[in-house]
Amino acid sequence: MPEGEGVLATHIDHLFRTVRADDGGEYTFEEVAEAIRAKGGPTISATYLWQLRKGVRDNPTKRHLEALAGFFGVPPAYFFDDAEAARIDAELTLLNALRDAPVRQIALRARGLSGKSLATIADVVERVRELEGLPQGDGTQ
Repeated sequence: MPEGEGVLATHIDHLFRTVRADDGGEYTFEEVAEAIRAKGGPTISATYLWQLRKGVRDNPTKRHLEALAGFFGVPPAYFFDDAEAARIDAELTLLNALRDAPVRQIALRARGLSGKSLATIADVVERVRELEGLPQGDGTQ
């Protein structure tokens, strides 16, 4: 992230990049602002959301943070508690992976297999990732 961006901006940016709109793309700042207004949340502009995401502004009100958390489906603690943020980020990564139909199909077919079989499948997946030049592990690196 560019210099000047703090933890809050990093968390907000991650939510925009990870939580997807119905069309699979990122929500626009205007879509988020409008959805917050439509739910009776505080007045918030697309420009202000951009400023928060980029770290230009870094001191939103409690109501703004609660509204952002509500829109993205995370608890407000996501913005303040690093352990909570890490746990939620892992869940969001898993949810995004499961939106991919072939990944979901593999996961569903693996259900019920023994631990030994699952370990073998994990080894095969890691080898294929290596052959395709993809990062090791869960692919979030």
